[in-house]
Amino acid sequence: MYKQTKHNKLITLGLIILAVLLLCAVFAPYLAPYNPLEQHLEQGLRPSSSAHLFGQDKLGRDIFSRIIYGARVSIRIGLVTVSVSAVAGIILGCLAGYVGGITDELIMRLIDILLAFPGILLAIALMSVLGPSLNNVILALCIIGWVGYARLVRGQILSLRNFEYVIAAKSLGAGHLRVISKHILPNIMGPLLVQITFGLAGVIVAEAGLSFLGLGTQPPTPSWGLMLSEGRRFLLIAPHLSIFPGLAIMLTVLGLNFIGDGLRDKLDPKTKI
Repeated sequence: MYKQTKHNKLITLGLIILAVLLLCAVFAPYLAPYNPLEQHLEQGLRPSSSAHLFGQDKLGRDIFSRIIYGARVSIRIGLVTVSVSAVAGIILGCLAGYVGGITDELIMRLIDILLAFPGILLAIALMSVLGPSLNNVILALCIIGWVGYARLVRGQILSLRNFEYVIAAKSLGAGHLRVISKHILPNIMGPLLVQITFGLAGVIVAEAGLSFLGLGTQPPTPSWGLMLSEGRRFLLIAPHLSIFPGLAIMLTVLGLNFIGDGLRDKLDPKTKI
C-alpha cells in the first residue's frame, strides 16, 4: 500500500510540473510580465528584484519572461519530435516484428547502424550538415529518435504474435492490419506510454544541449539551452543567468521522469507481485 501511494504521489507531482509547463507555453503572452526580446542595456546583469523576479541578462532582458517563452520552444520540439518518432517507430516496429523475414533484417540492421553512434554525437553531426535552426533540430532528433520505439514495439510484437487470442483472430479471418491495430497495439500501450514520457524528457535535454553548443535555437529566440550558453561567461558575477534556466530544465525533466517512473510501476504487472 505504501509503495502504491508513493508512486501515485510521484505521478501527481510530475503532472503538476507538466501542467505548469504547458500553462506557461500556452499562455506565455499573458503570464510573462515583459516582452522577452525587449532590451535595456543600461540594466544589464542586474540580479533578482521586485521588478524582475529572476533578474536581467547582459542585454537587460527579463529572464523570467524569457524562461516562460522558452517553455514554448521546449514543448514544441518535444511534442513534435516525440509524435513523429513514435509514429515512425511504431510502424517500422510493427513491420519488423509482425512481418519478419527480410523486412525485419533490413530494419534491425538500420537500427544497429544508428545505435552504433552516441545519440548526441549523431545529432551534432546532423546539425552540422543541416545548419542550426529550430526545424532542423526537430528533423535531426526525429532521425535518431524513432529507434527506441521501433525496438520496443518489435520486441513486444514478437512476444505477443503467438498468443492464443492473436491466433484466434487470424483463424476467424481478421486481416493483418486489424490484428495489429485491434489485438496487438492495445496490449503494448503501457510500455509505449512509458517510453514516450521518458522520450519527451530526453528530447528536451537534447534540444537544450544543441542550443547550448550553438547548433539549435538561434538568438534572439528564448531557449533554455541558449540562455545557459549565454550565462556561462558571467557565472562569477551574475550566476542567476544560468541558475534559473538550469532549474527550468531540471524541474521539467524531473517531472517527466516522475510520470514515467510512476506509469512504469503502475502498468508493469511484475511490480505488483
